[in-house]
Amino acid sequence: MDFNDTPEEATFRQEVRSWLEANVPASSELEGLDYIGTAKLWQKRKYDAGWACIRWPKEHGGRNATAIENVIFGQEESKFDTPDNIFGIGHGMCGPTMMAWATDEQNKEYMPSLASGEKIWCQLFSEPAGGSDLAALRTRAEKDGDEWVINGQKIWTSGAHYSDYGVLVLRTDPTAPKHQGLTYFFIDMKSPGIEIKPIKQISGGANFNEVYFTDVRVSDAQRLGAVGQGWQVALTTLMNERASIGGGGGGVNFDSVFKLAQKVMIDDEPAIRDKTVRSKLADWYVQESGLKFTGYRSMTALSKGEIPGPENSIGKLVGAPKQQDMASFALDLLDASGAIWDKELSEEAGMFQATYMGSPGLRIAGGTDEIMANIIAERVLGLPQDIRVDKGIPFNEVPTSNS
Repeated sequence: MDFNDTPEEATFRQEVRSWLEANVPASSELEGLDYIGTAKLWQKRKYDAGWACIRWPKEHGGRNATAIENVIFGQEESKFDTPDNIFGIGHGMCGPTMMAWATDEQNKEYMPSLASGEKIWCQLFSEPAGGSDLAALRTRAEKDGDEWVINGQKIWTSGAHYSDYGVLVLRTDPTAPKHQGLTYFFIDMKSPGIEIKPIKQISGGANFNEVYFTDVRVSDAQRLGAVGQGWQVALTTLMNERASIGGGGGGVNFDSVFKLAQKVMIDDEPAIRDKTVRSKLADWYVQESGLKFTGYRSMTALSKGEIPGPENSIGKLVGAPKQQDMASFALDLLDASGAIWDKELSEEAGMFQATYMGSPGLRIAGGTDEIMANIIAERVLGLPQDIRVDKGIPFNEVPTSNS
């Protein structure tokens, strides 16, 4: 494991830092814009300067950067107060899938507007009856000439209410085993017959959506992969999703809880002096350090041109529950004031409350804790797969709770 930049990486890091220092939008530039407007302004500025989606080919809006250069840019950008990123699904999952499976003409048409932030993409995978089993999806598509007619429902679709395009997997052959009867498409989210209903969350936000399809038509030219090859295409999206989501992103971390423990009191003494508090902090410090060094292993592999191993699944399996636990403990330390969620009144502008309300979703989005544990068990430890009673059975013959 190498913790240091190579001379070339150090030069690149300084170039990135200098550009960010000169170009991150000031608050005055963002006045009057909502979060979508500020995100688009920042993305377009990066695109115009050649810093958007830097790993992508130049013809698609990137700069042919290496994987480690992409990591370095992300590290440096995270040090600045930049607008929220609403393009993570499009850039991290949809774009790579399109570039792997779409035609050259389609990529030339759609990728630059995605890289620049002009267009926003979403991912329509989960369904109400499927749970964590993506291949159990029931939204169907039936061929009608050169088009497909879609009927069904997707759920938990992040950003669908402001997206221009989406990628989706549909059941096109119910008589085939569940993994073999799927086909993958990309679609205009403004198509007739699409109804989007935001889902109100306990945090007060509404980032997730239910999406209903009623006789929605999509051209066969917008199919990615062959008919029945949808599962293989979906795996491309899922592999990129694991890398994109990682260990939970911002919000509460060890340093924020440590500082809170120094500030609040227990039995007329700073909470940091309480042995129970110190024990919990020690556990979280060890976990956070482990995640940091595991991340360095990935970076070392990328720097050498290698493909990282299962680190992203480990990061999510450990990182998301850790963040939830720390936020919950922070509210306990705040005692009665922890029930107050107000940017003007709450500690750290309500960060602990916001993370507590939002962190359970991190343990579901992009693969539940159980899915991550299965990936590690099967692909790292070599343990046998779970028993699948539906293996090889036509999907329309798989028993359900209603049958």
